[in-house]
Amino acid sequence: MRNPLARVLAALPAGTPVVAAGTVVLGAASYVHLGVAGHSLSVDAMANVSVLWTIVMSIGIGVFFPIEQELTRIVAARAVLGHGALPVLRKAALLTGGILAATLAVLAAASRPIADSFFHGDLAMVAALGAAFVGLAAGYLTRGILAGLGRFTAYGTQLGVDGGLRMGLAFGCAAAGAHTALAFSLILAVAPLVSVLVTLPPLVRVLRPGPAIAWRDLSRGLWLLICSTLLAQLVVNAVVLSTQLLEPTAVALIAALLNALVLARVPLFVFGSLQASLLSGLSSAAAAGDRPAFNQLLRRSGAVICLLGGAGGAVAVALGPWLIRVLFAAPPVLGGWDFLWLSLGTLFYMLAMLLGQALMVLDRHRFQLLGWVLGTACLVGVTLLPGPIATRTELAYFAGSAVTCLGMLAALRPARRTPSPNPPTAVLDRV
Repeated sequence: MRNPLARVLAALPAGTPVVAAGTVVLGAASYVHLGVAGHSLSVDAMANVSVLWTIVMSIGIGVFFPIEQELTRIVAARAVLGHGALPVLRKAALLTGGILAATLAVLAAASRPIADSFFHGDLAMVAALGAAFVGLAAGYLTRGILAGLGRFTAYGTQLGVDGGLRMGLAFGCAAAGAHTALAFSLILAVAPLVSVLVTLPPLVRVLRPGPAIAWRDLSRGLWLLICSTLLAQLVVNAVVLSTQLLEPTAVALIAALLNALVLARVPLFVFGSLQASLLSGLSSAAAAGDRPAFNQLLRRSGAVICLLGGAGGAVAVALGPWLIRVLFAAPPVLGGWDFLWLSLGTLFYMLAMLLGQALMVLDRHRFQLLGWVLGTACLVGVTLLPGPIATRTELAYFAGSAVTCLGMLAALRPARRTPSPNPPTAVLDRV
C-alpha cells in the first residue's frame, strides 16, 4: 500500500514534481530577498521595496502571466494534434513585445505621479519597476511554450535559476553594504532575464514548424484573461496596496503586512508548481475530448489545494507573528487573527485560480472575468467599511476571494463539457 505522500504525488498532474523543485527555490527566494532587504534597509526604504515588489507581483503578473497561460493552453492543444509550436512563438513574441511597449509607455508618461504616490518621489524606483516588467515578459513568454510542450525540466530550471540568482544577488547587495531600495529592487529585473537566457537553448531545440495560427486565435481570449488576472492580482495584493493608499504614513504596518502576506501565501507558492502542469493537463484532456480525465484532474487538484491551504494556514496562525519578526525584522503590529484571515483568503484564492483555469480551458473566459469582477467589487466594499485599516483589508482579501470562488463554481457546474474529441497524443516531458 502506498504511503500518503505517494498518494498525494500520484494525484498531481504529470510534470508537477519537476516544476515544484524550481518553484520551491523561487518561493524561497522571495523570503530571502525580502528578509535580507528588511535587515539591510531603513523602514522607509523597505517600504519602497515592499510596494515595488507588490506592484510587480500584482500588475506585472496580471499583465504578463496570461500570456503564459494562453500559450500553454494553445500549444498543448496543438501538441495533441501533432502541430509544431514555432508559428505560435513567433506571433506571441510580437504580441508580448507590443504589450510590454504599451506598459512601459504608460509608466514613462505617469512616472512622476507613480513616484510620488508609491515611492516617496523616487523616480529611479519607477525605472526599476519598468525593468522588472521586461524580465516578467520574457519569462512568461518562454515558459508558456515550454509548459505547453510538456518540457517541465527546462521550465523548472528557469524558475530555479531565477530564484537562485535572487537569493545570491540579495546577499551580494548586503555584503557590499548596499543600503538603497534601488539596489534590492533591480534584482527583480536581472534574475529573470538571466534565467531566460540560460533556458533558451532547450526551448530552441524543441521548436517545430506547423500550421500558422491566426492572430484572432492567439488574442481572442488573451484580453479577457489579462483583465481577469489583473483583478486576481489586485485581490491577492490589495492588503498592502490599500493600506499604502489609505494610510500612507503607516510605514511599519505596510512592511509588516507585506511580510505577513508573503508568509500566509506559502501554499500559493506551492500551488504555482501545480499550475503549469495542471493547465497543460486540462488543455490536453479537453482537446482530446476526455471528459472523465478532465473532471478527475480538477477534483484531485482541488483536494490537494485544500490540504495545502489547511496545513499552511495552521502554521501561519500559530507561528506567523513570531516568524515575521525573526525572518523579516517586521514590527510587532500583527497577531494571530491577522494571519487567520490572510490564510483563509489564500485558500479561497487558490480554489478560485483552479476553477478559473477550468473555465479558460473550456473557452469560457467571460465567466472567469465575471467571477473576478464580483470578487473585486466585494473587496472594495469591505475595504471601505469603518474600522482599523489592517482588519478591513484582511477581511476584504478573504471575502473577495470567497465570492470569486463561489461565482466561478456556479459558472462551471453547467459548463462541464469539452470540445469535440480529437486523436490524443501524449504530452510528455522529453527533456
